[in-house]
Amino acid sequence: MKVAVTYENGRVFQHFGHTQQFKLYEIEDGRIVSSWIVDTNGSGHGALAGFLASLDADVLICGGIGGGAQAALANAGITLFGGVQGSADEAAKAYAEGRLVFDPDAKCDHHEHHGEGHNCGDHGCGEHK
Repeated sequence: MKVAVTYENGRVFQHFGHTQQFKLYEIEDGRIVSSWIVDTNGSGHGALAGFLASLDADVLICGGIGGGAQAALANAGITLFGGVQGSADEAAKAYAEGRLVFDPDAKCDHHEHHGEGHNCGDHGCGEHK
């Protein structure tokens, strides 16, 4: 099984659509057997679901995530564990051991506040890719 974690400086990155890296973990028999980091190469939001599917990811562990990205992940057959914070390695280990604490209703506050389809350029949060 392959698990992807939004990644920045060893931690679970908190905005799925803006993550610049994923750390991927190969899990077998309840333990991590290998891991590596991949760059998203500028992909963002819904495109990231296709990116993860191309890497054969089965699971995504992340912080906040918007509704459109959640739907794209579901359509790609990738199981979502959102609302996770802290060490990426610890989150992957907890998942492998069946003890990951997550929020099944995790949403990206940024999107909840502004609504899906907003133009981030209008309020200075940066350009969505």
